[in-house]
This record gives sequence, C-alpha cells and structure tokens, in this order.
Amino acid sequence: MSVSTIPAVAPVTAGDLRRRIWLVQIGFAALTVLACVTAPLIGPTTISLRQVFDSSIPFAENVDAQIFFIARLPRALAGALVGASLAAAGVVLQALLRNPLATPFTLGVSAGASLGAMLVITLGLPLTVVGVPAVPIASFAGALAAVAVVYALATLRRQGLSTNVLLLAGVTLNSLFSAIILFVQYLADFTRSFQAVRWVMGNLDVSSYGPILSALPLMGIAFVVFARLPRALNLLTLGAEGAATRGIDVLRTQRLAFLSASLVTGAAVALGGPIGFIGIIIPHLVRLLVGADHRLVLPASAFLGAAFLVACDVAARTVLSPMELPVGVITAMLGGPFFLWLLIRHR
Repeated sequence: MSVSTIPAVAPVTAGDLRRRIWLVQIGFAALTVLACVTAPLIGPTTISLRQVFDSSIPFAENVDAQIFFIARLPRALAGALVGASLAAAGVVLQALLRNPLATPFTLGVSAGASLGAMLVITLGLPLTVVGVPAVPIASFAGALAAVAVVYALATLRRQGLSTNVLLLAGVTLNSLFSAIILFVQYLADFTRSFQAVRWVMGNLDVSSYGPILSALPLMGIAFVVFARLPRALNLLTLGAEGAATRGIDVLRTQRLAFLSASLVTGAAVALGGPIGFIGIIIPHLVRLLVGADHRLVLPASAFLGAAFLVACDVAARTVLSPMELPVGVITAMLGGPFFLWLLIRHR
C-alpha cells in the first residue's frame, strides 16, 4: 500500500453489511460505556459502584457518589468526547487527503487553537469572559482562524479545493504557529509559561460539566455531518475523478469533510488541549480489525477513540500517583512508536 492512498473497499452484500455495521457499533459502543463507567472507580481513593448508586444514602452524605459524579465522571466524559472527536476527524482527513499518515493536527488547527490559549494564559488576559472560561474560547477562536487561512489558501487559484495545497498550507501554518507559541513562551514569566506548557501537553482536568456542555453543540454538528460522509469517503479513496464518475459531488464532499473535521478538532482541543496521536493510532487499529469500509471504520474509530483516551487518562492519573501526568504524554509515548511502525510498514 502506498503512503499516498488508503485501502480500497471490497464489495459486500447489503444484508451482510448491515449486520456488520450493527455488530461493530454495538461492540465498540459497549467498550466505550464500560470505559466511562469503570474509569471513575479507579483512583487514589477506592470507591464502590454499588455504594455510588445506593439510593438509601442521601447524596450529601454519600462520599462515593460525590467522588464518582463530581470529581471523576466529568473527566471521563470529557476524555470520551475528545477521543471520539479526534479519532473520527483522523478517519475523515485520511480519506480526504488520501494519506494514511494524516492526523487532525496536520492542517494547523491544533496549532491555531494552542496559540489562542497560549495568548490568554501567558499575557495575563482575563481568565473568564461573561462567566465563561476564556482559555477554551480563545482556543476555539484560534482554531477557526487557522481553518479560515488554510481554506482560503486551498481555494485561492482554482474553483475546487486543492487537497495538496490544503496539506502544504496546513503543515506550513502549523510550523508558523508553533514558532509564535515558542516566542510567546519566551516573553512570559515562569509561572504563566509553566501553566501554558502544561496546557499544551494536553490535560483532561475537567472538574465540572460546564465545559462539556459548551463543546457538545459543536461536536454534535460535526458528527451529524460525519454520518452523511462514509459512502462518499469510500469513493474518494479512488480519487476525485473516480468519485465524480460515480455520482459524488466531490467539491461539496471535500468542503464538508474539511470543515467538519476542523470544527470537531477545534472543539476537542478547546476542551482537552492538543492531545496528539489519537487521530492516527485509532483509525489504523480499527482498519486492522474491521476492514477499510468507512461505514464501519468511522463509527468504530469514534467509539474506540473514546475508550482509548479514557483509559490513557486513567493511566495518567494513577501511574505515578499522587503525581498526575498530562494525558498527552501517555498518548505520545504510545503514538510515537506506532507512527514509526507505520512508516516502516508503508515503506
């Protein structure tokens, strides 16, 4: 298999496909639910699931329930949303760019989001705006700015959307924003620079349901679009001309894929920081398990990405307890060797 393409989809009967889709979705969804329920039970303070749901004990007196629902469950749900978003965005971008090594951060969205958050943290700007945390707002605004620049460059000299220019512009913008981030860090004092570095490492330290509810509408819009893309993505893997001859509106599909993947990446980074490698590890693992059909790969990647990041966050909280590692460190330690293995395998 070439590095510039992803596997073609083998034809199957409609009945077999429907059964496989249901089995895959149910199986991976069950894994996600299991991870989200189990993760809050693990930590320095041991709690009992039976005690958590014991209705005979008032919530104000049920310490286990308080730890479960207030301290740990929001973090698990945030990890599931971020993991699902990054994994699904990775699948969509790999099909759009016809490159199995593409990730949600390839197009500069993550760097733009990081720059926005960095400016708020290091320049001492207000940490809340009308009661809403300013860091996620600035992060999402930076992601939108990056998307706008990359999209404008990709459509500058032609009627369609150039995926080559899209990729090159994203990589270039990513490098530029990374350089600006380093410059801002250099100018900041030590305390703020340390806070910024911690955020850039990726952190799921979500202590309430407010940030999750703020990110849900954006992620929901993106996933509604994702639900309409699998068949078109299957045909895009054959190339733009091959997809067009089979009745696909290539330009519309490219725009929807790019904008929805960028939107969900920006929302995920605003919620959990730039957590890397989820978008490349999970899609390839899923393709090894269920094949290359995006009607299977896309939902399975979202569910497995959710479970995977929740598990990584549990490891980040417990491996060096009572000290807590940024979850981005765990995913990078797993994703780096996996990425190198992909390079060797494709070579």
